[in-house]
Amino acid sequence: MKLTSKIYIAGHRGMVGSAIHRYLLSQGFTNLIFKTSKELNLTLQNEVEHFFEKNKPEYVFIAAAKVGGIYANNEYPAEFLYNNLMIETNLIHSSFKHGVKKLLFLGSSCIYPKMAPQPIVEEALLTSSLEESNKWYAIAKISGVMLCQAYKKQYGANFISAMPTNMYGKNDNYDLENSHVLPAMLRKFHEAKINNSNQVTLWGTGTPRREFLHADDLAEACLFLMLNYDGEGFLNIGSGEDISILELAEMIQKITKFEGKIVWDIDKPDGTPRKLMDISKIKNLGWEYKIKLRDGINQVYKEKFLLN
Repeated sequence: MKLTSKIYIAGHRGMVGSAIHRYLLSQGFTNLIFKTSKELNLTLQNEVEHFFEKNKPEYVFIAAAKVGGIYANNEYPAEFLYNNLMIETNLIHSSFKHGVKKLLFLGSSCIYPKMAPQPIVEEALLTSSLEESNKWYAIAKISGVMLCQAYKKQYGANFISAMPTNMYGKNDNYDLENSHVLPAMLRKFHEAKINNSNQVTLWGTGTPRREFLHADDLAEACLFLMLNYDGEGFLNIGSGEDISILELAEMIQKITKFEGKIVWDIDKPDGTPRKLMDISKIKNLGWEYKIKLRDGINQVYKEKFLLN
């Protein structure tokens, strides 16, 4: 990649896509192209095909997806499966048809089996059953990985995939029904504090363990892989460290300075008991995360709730 290479970021307004955008600009890349969802509907093949024919990007980052937490996945299974299948299929096929030099598809750690041995190695994919609460999204993301591998195998296309762990960062989704656990907690604790509530109610038991990575670290990893990796297999991207949901709640409680109590609604689902990814492959290539979890949460809390 040259600094003047034409680079298309799909999903540039989302948390991950915007982080990739910022990072590429910081590294001196000058020829970035993108479209909002109103300007380009990625679920429509004709629109995507026309965009590629007209703009002819040389490199593509696929950070566009319909995402959400446990509630959203349970409530809108058809949307999660259909929309994500269409987005990735249209982007990957059009990239092949129009001679994209290299493509990076971003999947999700939810592609792994619910009871995969920990930490999860890339080879665990499709070895047993998925977590029921987000299997629709997972199946779509698995399909994207397989598409990249298929186009590489059949046509020699340089399409690679990476599996990020649970993400947080600037431009995250804080909707209480559709967001992931960390931003949902930040909003709940912040609103409880400013409303002088005496408690915050959280889903589940607090015992599941999760790994988190700041979107800025992921953006750095994405460019690193674009410059340094051409393999057929996908790579995990994460911190290599996990924390219980209870510990996360207590950390956020301190960061937001909420003085009430935490109540756990044990009738609500926990999801996968533990999800920690083995990051030895990308680490061996020379990449490691930089932003510690407490520092990162402090940063996004100030940006979202204290500086606005």
